[in-house]
Amino acid sequence: MNSKGKALVFLLCVTGVSVLLRGYALKYCDLKYQSICACKRCLSEDDQWFMKFVNKSVKPFLSANTSLPESAFNWWKRLQGERGSYSAYSKTVEGLFEIVPPKPDLVEPSSYRCRTCAVVGNSGNLKGSRYGPLIDFQDVVIRMNTGRTKGYEADVGNKTTHHIMYPESGMDLENNTHLVLFPFKIQDLLWVTKALTTGFTGTSYMPVKSKIKANKQLVMVISPAFIKYVHETWLQKKGRYPSTGFMALVMALHICDEVHVFGYGADKDGNWSHYWEKLKNKMLRTGVHPGSQEYDFILQLKEKQKIQFYSGW
Repeated sequence: MNSKGKALVFLLCVTGVSVLLRGYALKYCDLKYQSICACKRCLSEDDQWFMKFVNKSVKPFLSANTSLPESAFNWWKRLQGERGSYSAYSKTVEGLFEIVPPKPDLVEPSSYRCRTCAVVGNSGNLKGSRYGPLIDFQDVVIRMNTGRTKGYEADVGNKTTHHIMYPESGMDLENNTHLVLFPFKIQDLLWVTKALTTGFTGTSYMPVKSKIKANKQLVMVISPAFIKYVHETWLQKKGRYPSTGFMALVMALHICDEVHVFGYGADKDGNWSHYWEKLKNKMLRTGVHPGSQEYDFILQLKEKQKIQFYSGW
């Protein structure tokens, strides 16, 4: 082969390698900058302010293959004067996972999916809001405690995929709704085990339903370590422990890509009223929960465009 032929072969080889490398580089860039979800705006991990609070290593729910750190148990047991030992807690959790699934039923994040959540609080500011269709449009609709939909569909919707409760606020659920237990003590873990099977016979500071209707395959239990994390990291140890509503919001930020928040905050008179009842105690506030700090944080999340916040009225 003459020198011109060799030069032509060399140029063809260089061109081929360049094209190949360019293809790999573009593919690498696509992977590197690929969105973490298919939403218009995701809860991006490159936001330094937001990432001061979000710790994805702290899982929202208990599972059979992870153990609770004893330090978290010792913090949690003080919330309502729990006297049981760590071994008693572990034994109760072991019995719980004989009844409910060993791991929570969650939709994993994907660049091809936008997991949208509606977190629906119980504030009286939902009355007359007409948010119902917007709430029902979201993939995940989280309600809590004795929040209800019948008769209030126009304002609060009628779809519920996850219902957060503790024994004293226990209620029957539809078969396609996740029961999300917010436990304060070992007895709460025992309650959900018994209430779904043979019936609970214990007592508490207020009446507790012995049995409830719910799908055992859709039960999820918020981890005491997650409660501690929300209290210490998100609320900077304000109040004794987070409210159910604030826990629900942070839980949503961990399991969803886009979060819409409804029914939070006081009514027009400054009371923390419920949309389904007439308030009798005009001095009602937030008790052991840091209500004003929680609400201020929600407004910060709105300002930072981490949530869509609907104030009602």
